[in-house]
Amino acid sequence: MSDAHDGREDVLDDLSALIESRKANLPEDSYTTSLFTHEKGENAVLEKLGEETTELILAAKDDDTEELTHEAADLVYHLLVLLSMKGLDLETVRSELRERHT
Repeated sequence: MSDAHDGREDVLDDLSALIESRKANLPEDSYTTSLFTHEKGENAVLEKLGEETTELILAAKDDDTEELTHEAADLVYHLLVLLSMKGLDLETVRSELRERHT
């Protein structure tokens, strides 16, 4: 399911596809499923985005590269879940970035 970009797999496309699969199938043992079915609705993901952003900022402030990398990955994951909830995909974000930077 990977697309090649410069000879590398695009992990963001793979992760986005996995999130879409979880959204469609809602497997019971999936953290992603728990976000899509949480009683708070999308607020659960919004809260996680806030939490992960705060943790990312603190890791950057502390010059903790390992923690910064970990929190950046958490932030991107939760952002992809939110985009999915809102019916947006990575290509929409890519297009927006291309418009801004070309």
